Amino acid sequence: MTRHRTRHRPARRPRAVVAVAAATTALALLLAGCTGAETSTGGTSSSRAASDAAAPVEATPGPGPVAPTTDTAAVRIADDAEPTDVVTGLEAPWSVVRLNSGSSFVSLRDSGRVVELTADGSLRDVATIDGVVHDGESGLLGLAVLAGSPSYLYAYLTTADDNRIVRAPVTGTAGSYGLGPLEDVFTGIPAASNHDGGRLAFGPDGMLWATTGDASDDTASQDETSLGGKVLRLSPTGAVPSDNPMPGSPVWSLGHRNPQGIAWDAWGGGWVAEFGQDTWDELNSLAPGANYGWPEVEGRDPSGSASGEFLEPVLQWRTDDASPSGLTAVGSTLFLAGLGGEVLFEIQVPESGEATSTERFAGDASLGRVRDVLPGPDGTLWLLTNNTDGRGDARRGDDRIVSVPLQPVD
Repeated sequence: MTRHRTRHRPARRPRAVVAVAAATTALALLLAGCTGAETSTGGTSSSRAASDAAAPVEATPGPGPVAPTTDTAAVRIADDAEPTDVVTGLEAPWSVVRLNSGSSFVSLRDSGRVVELTADGSLRDVATIDGVVHDGESGLLGLAVLAGSPSYLYAYLTTADDNRIVRAPVTGTAGSYGLGPLEDVFTGIPAASNHDGGRLAFGPDGMLWATTGDASDDTASQDETSLGGKVLRLSPTGAVPSDNPMPGSPVWSLGHRNPQGIAWDAWGGGWVAEFGQDTWDELNSLAPGANYGWPEVEGRDPSGSASGEFLEPVLQWRTDDASPSGLTAVGSTLFLAGLGGEVLFEIQVPESGEATSTERFAGDASLGRVRDVLPGPDGTLWLLTNNTDGRGDARRGDDRIVSVPLQPVD
């Protein structure tokens, strides 16, 4: 077990994203639609959508994501906790969204398929997303769900031309979910065979957040006009909110290399995790308009020459020890999935003071690479392994979702 402690500053918790409950706000935004306070942006072409002759989707209440915890109490994984299988046999999974109906949606990167994991542990196909192009790290990546009438499934994916965000109405009921016509929400994000970012989440402000990679062009990260190497903040329909830090721009923060994790703790603070190149992986406090330094700085700047220009990471790890991907919060505790490090990081985030990190399941022969992490039912945590994506060593039954119990911090 190792611990890393920030020596520079306590975690910053920007309050710009602290608002009312996510589900209520998101639903209100959806029902109200875009207003004059937002600027239209991105692509809205429906070239890959179902034909105009498709049957209309009935506006009936659909599933929503499981609400995040609001209790600020810290939790931990018991030292003797053993992972137990929730489901096995997944093919290059990337993202999981649990629904309040008891089912979950899982994205399969290489095939472009969305599958439903039912409450009884069975799997079934929901849809294959048209236009997904898989090459290296690209393909069907992050998922998010917006509750409403109807509910929408959002997906971040790679096409022949770009990375983009699409959405489709969710049809049916638990155990028989399907997707209606697909529509573009936001297009034109740089794409490559690696460094595609790809995480989606609805924040506590009801807005749609997306992490984008530099697509192997590190000059993009410092270019305010590029969508690469950024954290984006959008309305649910892809418009630019009027209170974004750069007027008319979807960019919330810049100077990222390949961020794949985003989450908000119970205090309302936003966090983003990203892959470094050769030296440091990072966990950053998410602040409006902040510049995180890539490619000028990787990790903390030991010389101090960039002091004040870039926001330094709250925690950092050697790249062989982490390769951070999915990030989630349970109360005031963050959990970060480690791919290359084949580890889960349990990160305690007090309301004031220093964040601390503890490694869990390092070297566990049953897990391997951990791609995503999310709160499970009944006080558990779910981990998504990623050993069948071409870089890991597949274990029997891989890939899988496993469950581990959580307990309060003493």
